[in-house]
Amino acid sequence: MLLIECPHCGPRDETEYHYGGQAGVPYPDDPSALSDREWAAYLFYRDNPAGAFTERWMHAGGCRKWFEAVRDTRTYAFESTRAAGRADGELGDGGGER
Repeated sequence: MLLIECPHCGPRDETEYHYGGQAGVPYPDDPSALSDREWAAYLFYRDNPAGAFTERWMHAGGCRKWFEAVRDTRTYAFESTRAAGRADGELGDGGGER
């Protein structure tokens, strides 16, 4: 069992969460000005690092709030979590116990 630390509810089982993709992807300033290729790149292309990666998660089986987590993609260990929109210095314990 993998525990993920919700910044609002505390540690919960991974089955309570939904993955929301890469965090910090800015919405285009003028989406109507994008070509089909540029729009496809915005919608479908994301970073895929081996290591620490900041992601969006939603606690669907609990408070239903979105939050950001830093997860190591090689080990699946959560390094930290924070409420969506908080400063980088306000990270909580990421949980990740098995």
